[in-house]
Amino acid sequence: MTYLCHRASETFGPALPLGMSGSDTGPGGGDDSDAGVVVDTKPKTKRPPLYKVLLLNDDYTPMEFVVHVLERFFGMNHAQAFEIMLTVHKKGVAVVGVFSHEIAETKVGQVMDFARRHQHPLQCTMEKE
Repeated sequence: MTYLCHRASETFGPALPLGMSGSDTGPGGGDDSDAGVVVDTKPKTKRPPLYKVLLLNDDYTPMEFVVHVLERFFGMNHAQAFEIMLTVHKKGVAVVGVFSHEIAETKVGQVMDFARRHQHPLQCTMEKE
């Protein structure tokens, strides 16, 4: 068996960096200095809008029930839930959380269903932040 060996420069010409050609001009005859350069651009993504979940005061729902709702559906400890309940009682409304549309909608539905099952007129709504 005989092997024939050539130097790469004799067979293929001088080695050039990847993406470069042997000529100084691009196809249009002018200098094409960024030919072969890949620019990685990240698409600009917009954050989804957030929604405030609001709890509304009424004259019939017991304060203890409101505290229980805040603990159960919004993960508040007893002290936090009590503070928010007092705000709802004194001001008529309080923001109980800020969420994406789907989560806010789910929370409102859960609170309303729970209140109805326990025969309380508690109202919970959402609005765009």
